[in-house]
Amino acid sequence: MKYIDQFLLITFSLFLVCCSNPNKDLPNVIYILADDLGYGDVGFNGQKLIETPNIDYLASKGMIFSNHYSGAAVCAPTRAVFATGIHTGKNHIRNNSEWAERGDVWSFKAMLDDPSLEGQRPLPDTTRTVAHIFKSQGYKTGMVGKWGLGAPNTNSIPNKMGFDFFYGYNCQRQAHTYYPTHLWKNQEREYLNNYIVDKKQALEEGLDPLDPNSYIDYYQNDYAPTLMLKEALNFIEKNKHDNFFLYYASIIPHLPLQAPKKWVDYYVEKFGDEKPYYPAYAYYPNRYPKATYAAMISYLDEIVGSLTQRLKEINQFENTIIMFTSDNGVTHLDQVDSDFFNSSAMFSDNVDMVKGSLFEGGIRVPSFVSWPRKIKEGSFSNHISSTQDFYATILDLFKIKKPKHITGLSFLPTLLGKKQNKHEYLYWETNSRQGQQALRMDKWKAIRRNIATGNKEIELFDLTLDSKEKNDVSKSNLDVISQIEIIFKEARTTPTLKNFYIKGLDF
Repeated sequence: MKYIDQFLLITFSLFLVCCSNPNKDLPNVIYILADDLGYGDVGFNGQKLIETPNIDYLASKGMIFSNHYSGAAVCAPTRAVFATGIHTGKNHIRNNSEWAERGDVWSFKAMLDDPSLEGQRPLPDTTRTVAHIFKSQGYKTGMVGKWGLGAPNTNSIPNKMGFDFFYGYNCQRQAHTYYPTHLWKNQEREYLNNYIVDKKQALEEGLDPLDPNSYIDYYQNDYAPTLMLKEALNFIEKNKHDNFFLYYASIIPHLPLQAPKKWVDYYVEKFGDEKPYYPAYAYYPNRYPKATYAAMISYLDEIVGSLTQRLKEINQFENTIIMFTSDNGVTHLDQVDSDFFNSSAMFSDNVDMVKGSLFEGGIRVPSFVSWPRKIKEGSFSNHISSTQDFYATILDLFKIKKPKHITGLSFLPTLLGKKQNKHEYLYWETNSRQGQQALRMDKWKAIRRNIATGNKEIELFDLTLDSKEKNDVSKSNLDVISQIEIIFKEARTTPTLKNFYIKGLDF
């Protein structure tokens, strides 16, 4: 009888595992999206000053993509492109838009008092996100980090857009402090041991800008990235017997400059003393801006290392796809000395050509995919890809036919060493900076700027010869320009929201 009981117990345990773990032949998937991380800010792309050993380790174990692009040049539209698999020429969300008609949306105090002021413009209720695709295949789905695609009182929140679990910032404006008054756990606020410090709060008069103690207000108790890492690790542990998808949307290294003291101290010792930043016209002052920027990225690296270690502890590292990339290029604001770090690498030496622009420095981003069971270690690809392609790749992974409205192209064949189809082109648009359109087609990069002023001229660059986009060769390639003019018209639709209209194209 004793052995029968043991047999029944073992059989029941296996039954539970099989029921909760429907298909472990399929991989777990973790998508890590850094925030404002420049192409050259990581070691595997040549960074010499900032140390990223965990990120570089994963990159070395998988496949590095040298021609990967963000979905947009700023936060919210890239997140929309990721969620929907649709580029910005046809996406519902085509730029940042803070929905200011609701009230004082830039006030931390107002948002604390009224949650309906949080969040950005929502996705349509009918949106089928990539998380929905995972759920349809029996995956447990979790998101940790910055959402930015809908307010708490809308249907466009993570828990209503395919995610079983959510922890982090609903609103990207709230993410303008690493010490917020609260984060969201699913559909409820979790209040933290922090207090409100206005985004533009300068040093008090009389404080010495050279004294680190003058900056004490900008370092509080509950550091959001640490809390978010804890929840991500818990999600992995809780679902270790299931297929799971984790979307880790880090807020690092987006401004403001706030990092754990141990890392700041490390880089102060490494770089030496430096000039403080304290005008506070956009973000908090900082005693050691270079050291803190480096510290933030090294803490992101530490986070990646912790996620990797947890996968190894549960024996799922070999069977987990980890994709790492960024939502756009390095910031143009002078709190970050991108020249010092060579953040935009070979693509730009001009702050007008990084985040917010559709030049390479604004949209070419670091990227790799690790999948030890399938990807050859130390692989490298120059396949031209974009954020929109992740959705199509997941459809391909599950052998689901891609709907016609999805503009992404699966790069699964590249990961598996098989023949890869190529994009006819990649397309971007935004109504910021007087309107911009851009296109990548083989070696060609085209950009049209200042559209709202009536400009119709298209600049053309041969990226094989001119990665910094300095030499416009449009006049000597009129046949290519004629082709691009057609694509610029056909690749887009009129935005569903007037907030994203481009004067000269939509009115």
